[in-house]
Amino acid sequence: MDTPAAASVSALLPPKTRRKPRIGLVAGGLGTYWPQFPDLLPQLRESARYVSSRFQAMDAEVTDVGFISDAPEGVVAAERLRQADCDLIVLFLTTYLTSSMVLPIAQRTNTPVLVIDLQPTEKMDHAAFDTGQWLAYCGQCPVPEVGNVFRRAGIPFRSVSGWLRQESAWTRIERWINAAHVRAALRHARHGLMGHLYPGMLDVSTDLTLLPTTFGSHVEVLEFDDLRVRVEEVTDAQTAERMTLAREIFTLDETVQEADFEWGARVSVGLDRLVEDFDLDSLAYYHRGLAGEQHERLGAGMILGASLLTGRGIPTTGEYELRTTVAQLATQVVGAGGSFCEIQALNFEDDVVEMGHDGPAHLAVSSRDPLLRGLGVYHGKRGWGVSVEFDVQAGPVTLLGLGQDRDGALSFVASEGTVVPGPLLAIGNTTSRVDFGRDPGEWVDEWSATGIGHHWSLSLGHRAGDYRAAASLLGIDFRQV
Repeated sequence: MDTPAAASVSALLPPKTRRKPRIGLVAGGLGTYWPQFPDLLPQLRESARYVSSRFQAMDAEVTDVGFISDAPEGVVAAERLRQADCDLIVLFLTTYLTSSMVLPIAQRTNTPVLVIDLQPTEKMDHAAFDTGQWLAYCGQCPVPEVGNVFRRAGIPFRSVSGWLRQESAWTRIERWINAAHVRAALRHARHGLMGHLYPGMLDVSTDLTLLPTTFGSHVEVLEFDDLRVRVEEVTDAQTAERMTLAREIFTLDETVQEADFEWGARVSVGLDRLVEDFDLDSLAYYHRGLAGEQHERLGAGMILGASLLTGRGIPTTGEYELRTTVAQLATQVVGAGGSFCEIQALNFEDDVVEMGHDGPAHLAVSSRDPLLRGLGVYHGKRGWGVSVEFDVQAGPVTLLGLGQDRDGALSFVASEGTVVPGPLLAIGNTTSRVDFGRDPGEWVDEWSATGIGHHWSLSLGHRAGDYRAAASLLGIDFRQV
């Protein structure tokens, strides 16, 4: 997210600080070898120190419990890692070891495990190596053994094989660290849900118990009155300050009415207080309203403040879309932004799917300074006011949504495409033209068959690998179109 728009948002809207993922690290090898080959253990410990240094440099809290040589030491490591409450445990197999050494770590910590085996260099020097030197290259040997035992124990198996300074292997490892960011965020997230379901949107309806039982998240049920009282307390000076901030971030279209802009700014300040008071990581909302009454005006005045919150990494989304705010939070914490999105139209001449949404948007994915447009009508909703409009920057993007099946199980659903330039509607919406490299109608058919709802997060970059890894750590299904 290195566009001018992203830089502007980052400078003006300090991002929310969240708990970093906790990574547990343990290295190991078979202690029987140490008296047989005295030079082996020092070499393996040096490799372990290098691996530890790479993890320590990542954006995570690392608990390194050192080197284990037998099953009893594995039990001790398991207890230390259990107490560390990790989001991911990494087992570095430096040479052959028995599965009995690492099984307790996976069982007792009840934490996803990644097995890595990184031999010292690209290849052995066959003419010069003796047995001890070969054993430093033998970390791959126990990987199938550990995989077999984990499967028999009902433990998901993940591994990265390579050599110590192989950057492509570290790229694969970092994918799992990104996934740990998602797991950490969702384990500790507090999702706000304010108002009620948009009438008739059955796909949006979500059992509130699913998020705590699937991810560990908390759902805070809010009333629009919780917002109303806070908005009533906002002063004129605070409103003027928020309008000044908005003018720095947005270009104001001539259609913006000053009274509507002022109201949106006042609601924005109240929204910030609501999010702070309830310590929210996301907020989904909707209120139908009637004839311009107070709650209708609150709902109609949300877009400016919701977009500013989303720009700070706190997805705030309309239409009561709880599951999509979860997807937006996941894409946000891996550094890919994430804007509220749905299909708008298909272009069969250019083979693109036009997608976007009215209302709140993630400012950092904009290709230019976002626009505030005044709308006398919100299509499909009551009320009027200011809305956010921009086109998504050209380049690779990944869609991520949460699907739900008949048994209630959640899934991550993703699709990679490319935003391409071309004509877009100027109607106060976020819009983009996404090329999936195929007939757009066929893409819609396959996408719709996955269990996805009609909303999702549009994120920057090709990140399906990150989202697949995150689904693995979260214990849910992953589907890619």
